[in-house]
Amino acid sequence: MSFIPNSTVKEDFISLFDNPHQLESLYRKDPAAFQRMFSETYPSVSHLPAAQCWQERLYFQSKERKSLDKKELLFIVIAAAVAGFLAKLPDFFQWQNDFYYSRNISFILLPLLSFYFLWKHQSNRKTILITISIMLVSCIYINLLPDSTQSDSIVQACIHLVFLMWTLWGNAFLNGHLFGKDNKVSYLRFNANLVIMCGVLVLAGFLFSGMVLGMFELINLNIQEFYFRYIAIFGIAAIPVIGTYLVEQNPDLVNKISPVIARIFTPLVFVTLLIFLIAIMGKGQSPFNDRNLLLIFNGILIGVMAIILFSLNEIGKFIRPEISLIVLLGLALLAILSNGIALSAIVYRLFSFGITINRVAILGGNLLILSNLFLVIRNLILAIRKKAPMEKIENSIAAFLPLYAVWAAIVTFLFPLLFGFK
Repeated sequence: MSFIPNSTVKEDFISLFDNPHQLESLYRKDPAAFQRMFSETYPSVSHLPAAQCWQERLYFQSKERKSLDKKELLFIVIAAAVAGFLAKLPDFFQWQNDFYYSRNISFILLPLLSFYFLWKHQSNRKTILITISIMLVSCIYINLLPDSTQSDSIVQACIHLVFLMWTLWGNAFLNGHLFGKDNKVSYLRFNANLVIMCGVLVLAGFLFSGMVLGMFELINLNIQEFYFRYIAIFGIAAIPVIGTYLVEQNPDLVNKISPVIARIFTPLVFVTLLIFLIAIMGKGQSPFNDRNLLLIFNGILIGVMAIILFSLNEIGKFIRPEISLIVLLGLALLAILSNGIALSAIVYRLFSFGITINRVAILGGNLLILSNLFLVIRNLILAIRKKAPMEKIENSIAAFLPLYAVWAAIVTFLFPLLFGFK
């Protein structure tokens, strides 16, 4: 059908309200033209339930956008400026960059994002006080630890503090219900959307920076050092804040991208991981003696969990999702095998070379991930056998967030004290 606005076409268009499939097909071919035709014909079909549904579908979001809160936008602008200021503190006060960023990188952004959701959800006083108290105690504690780059316990505390602040941000996102039964999957999905949005903003920032530097270079004015020292760093610090606002205001903008990406990469990751494990056995290289290889295995486990989570949303649209679920099951089993290798390597190094802070920290994290993967595999099998919904798989991944938070807190606050800051 052509969307030329004449009476015959309008009559044909009106007749399609008895054919939902054809209407959807026309909309997907040209949404803008469809919307114009619908606006012209709606007065004639406004009594039809199908037309009323399309009216809400086409114009509901635009109504939402008109009611944007100016205070919220102002909050984001101020938060972005504060993030840039916090990132520049070492320059303002002549602090050592290595000390400041290794201990305070999580405090540059995550508290601001937590305050944004606490303010947006109008959280109760208890949740706000708990959040602020934990952040203040964490900030004071980590900065009072001895200045020693040779201390494994302090290094592990700094690493796990980032994850602790991330889960605290999740608690604010969930309005204080991280340890409750609320849908923690929404927080993980939000993070995936935020990563995609930040990637787009970073790319746009690179293009803008190249254009600005090129323009001034044409007139023989070198502003590169000034630009990156005083402008670019504010932009980099502001990207997660702005990205959070954009994802919140335009959820449909990116929430369909992460499942598609996961769907594309699931078979690729499966094949790559299989070849990787075969290659390791073929070359005789082992994480039992290779520390870097052990870290790679840990990264693989986290990546596989993310792929499984974000693939499920796309698989739910398939008529026969069993094949895709079987692929995910195979991927999870390979991850279990990888985890088993990593775990046995950690135990081997513990008995062969003795107990160290790094080995104990990695061992605890691996045991948690292994338990999480076993639960995911169990629910994948039940979903394939149609004895459990796919939502149960998602919830089994997100259910371990509080446990990861507890372990991160133990490593952050207790390890330096238990091991004497060694």
